[in-house]
Amino acid sequence: MCALIEKDICVYGASPAGLTAALQAKVAGQFVALIATGEHVGGMLVEGLGSQDINNNGTQNQLVIGGLSREFYQRVGAKYGEAFTSKFECHVAEEVIEEWIAETGIEVFRNERLAEHYSAVLKEGSGIREIEMESGKRFRATVFIDATIEGDLMKWAGVSFVTGREGNATYGESLNGIREFSFRQFEVDVDPYIIPGDPGSGLIATVQDEPKGKPGDGDNSIMGFCFRQCLTQDPANQLPFQKPVNYDPADYEIYRRYLAAGGTLFTPIIKLPQGKTDLGSWHDLSGNLYGYNHGWPDGTYAERQAIYDAHKDFIEGLYWFLCHDPAVPQALQAEWSKWGLAADEFTDNHGWPRSLYIRTGRRMLADYVITEAHTKGSDLAEDAIGVAWWPPDAHHTRRIVEDGVVRNEGFFFEHDYVPFPISYRAMTPKASECTNLLVPAALSSSYVGYGSVRLEWTQMVCGQSAALAAIEAIHANSAVQSINYPKLKQDLLDAGQILTVPAQTVLN
Repeated sequence: MCALIEKDICVYGASPAGLTAALQAKVAGQFVALIATGEHVGGMLVEGLGSQDINNNGTQNQLVIGGLSREFYQRVGAKYGEAFTSKFECHVAEEVIEEWIAETGIEVFRNERLAEHYSAVLKEGSGIREIEMESGKRFRATVFIDATIEGDLMKWAGVSFVTGREGNATYGESLNGIREFSFRQFEVDVDPYIIPGDPGSGLIATVQDEPKGKPGDGDNSIMGFCFRQCLTQDPANQLPFQKPVNYDPADYEIYRRYLAAGGTLFTPIIKLPQGKTDLGSWHDLSGNLYGYNHGWPDGTYAERQAIYDAHKDFIEGLYWFLCHDPAVPQALQAEWSKWGLAADEFTDNHGWPRSLYIRTGRRMLADYVITEAHTKGSDLAEDAIGVAWWPPDAHHTRRIVEDGVVRNEGFFFEHDYVPFPISYRAMTPKASECTNLLVPAALSSSYVGYGSVRLEWTQMVCGQSAALAAIEAIHANSAVQSINYPKLKQDLLDAGQILTVPAQTVLN
């Protein structure tokens, strides 16, 4: 007989939102299960994103980071002798998280994934009764929290969702859909054809053979993923870059042509403790492999693994190319050759993050949708569970041919925006679809709106708020859509959540 685990609250997904949801539920005295689809808890906090977008790009968003989210950065800061830090090594973040889990006594079920079929989610009426894992374990709870970035539980629970980019007309937006002009475009013109100037010869690697489409129209594209790779120059803590078994120099022809045209390729910079870097990917030729991830959000586990593997092979080959290819200037080779994978990070995966940086997955489609209008200060919610303070921000989605040269398409980073309250309704499904599920990571939002709420600290805020809402639903014996918001608001404030944009403009 397969094991049945019964709890008050079941949190599926060990993302930053899942972490804080489980912590809050546990400290409030609830019986809670935290289901981690892999071995590790914390999502990108422990998978490479050691440089957090806190007080970056002119924001003062540390002012709206409260509750357990703030406590996380304080606990990590204490490891470095600081009161608060947003720059840390991922193995240190994991040490903090595992100590926190042990301290609170959260029961974590690791390496457990939902079975991939609708019968894996047993519903009674509009509520989830129990869920089944691939292992055969079943979890029964009063309230479930889907804390996955991809929204896997909400899918199998029959909750409406969207992927890709809506057209601008859907919500009256200006940044959604296919972009006429994209932020961070190529600095130089690069010929896209295998035989330069000959379209009949085919396209070089990383360039997609598809039309640009009509600006403003929607499509199934999503922003590129990457590895937030932790690299170091310390020889004593370094795993040298390896040449992949299936390395093909032709895969990197676009880099050769870019250099030949006068382009400047990026190099790592130290921005983490102990001389490490969290390798970002916002350059025109970067670690984002545009167009190769569109199947991820609604993909099977096997399809996602194939996407992960393709990215790892390509990026591992790119490191080798930058250190060894004759087309790379010697000074650039010498600079890249100083670096290697950090031996003390991701030690169970040879220095590689176990996850890609999944910048977007499925997005729930609820009665309330966060859109570009909210980032402009319109229709501000009165049922806040936290504050979003980041520009609408999405990386390129595709690399295509336009006017005979290579162009990236899809990047926007909107400077005209305001911090805004995140509505409780953005994480509650339609009542007709599910009445005991909360979704704090795959929030109900447009593609543009999600660009403002996708940061890790925002996820942590939403996760904690989801747990407090779940507790209110349990105590009131009500659907999550029908809880007493004034009571929830007081609980949120008591837990240290910040629900309004402070008038203060100078950080303490």
